[in-house]
Amino acid sequence: MKVTDHIKNAKGKTLFSFEVIPPQKGKNIQDLYNNIDPLMEFKPPFIDVTTSREEYVYIDKGNGLLDKRITRMRPGTVGICASIMHKYNVDAIPHLLCGGFTKEETEYVLVDCHYLGLDNVMALRGDSMKDEAYFKPVKGGNAFASELVSQIAQLNRGQYLHDDVVVEHNSDFCIGVAGYPEKHMEAPSLVTDLRRLKEKVDAGADYVVTQMFFDNKKYFEFVDKAREMGINVPIIPGIKPIAVKRHLQLLPQVFKIDLPQDLIDAVEGCKDNKAVRQAGIEFAIQQSKELKAAGVPVLHYYSMGKSDNIKAIASALF
Repeated sequence: MKVTDHIKNAKGKTLFSFEVIPPQKGKNIQDLYNNIDPLMEFKPPFIDVTTSREEYVYIDKGNGLLDKRITRMRPGTVGICASIMHKYNVDAIPHLLCGGFTKEETEYVLVDCHYLGLDNVMALRGDSMKDEAYFKPVKGGNAFASELVSQIAQLNRGQYLHDDVVVEHNSDFCIGVAGYPEKHMEAPSLVTDLRRLKEKVDAGADYVVTQMFFDNKKYFEFVDKAREMGINVPIIPGIKPIAVKRHLQLLPQVFKIDLPQDLIDAVEGCKDNKAVRQAGIEFAIQQSKELKAAGVPVLHYYSMGKSDNIKAIASALF
């Protein structure tokens, strides 16, 4: 079922969902199941599965020479989605990236998703490579999320890239995109960033999931400004509980977001990371209660491979 249909069928009730990360190569998928299992009692209608950018590895060829190769440490997003759907009977949403994929490779992934019965996809530009200052698309790839959305929307209309295909059954993907309450780090202003979001919606995006934020006021203002700009699709808040003390420096540095002073004070007053994790749970519960009271369609949690804190938060809300 489409995310938008789940929201409509909820008739104003706030839903619970979360995001998982594929296990690294060589790991057992059971580790992923062990983190999903405790959250299923809260009846998530859908679960997101991330996709990782490619990485460079350097292989020693001897004589002081290194061979530069490309690898992916967390492959298998579409396969994991199929496995989650089969095991838990919930919708699974693969993240699709511009970065690292040609348009042809993206089309092949979409065809696989269609065959597997996946109804939703999340269209993202993706981050730059670790050794690149700025994002660079691969040759023949989509440069912006709006282009990726357009490609998916065209496939939904039976339009393939190169082949003249007799289409007997169109794909009908519900397309999610990212939104940034504190603007994307590369955007010169929030207004400019909202214009880019409008481009994605105009291209065919059906719903928005926000980057993590810790100040609900910024989310509410973001939604108001989006509506003023004519963005009328559901805007789902993304929530990440603080888990370790170094998040105070890491999250603002990586995601260019602000942390409320009361959260900073609470974390700085903790003696160890166990206490930090509890402080993060308590803050996320209060943050989520306010959002739920405001009638947000879904509370979407970034689990980052661990579910104990997400379960504690959901237990207080659902």
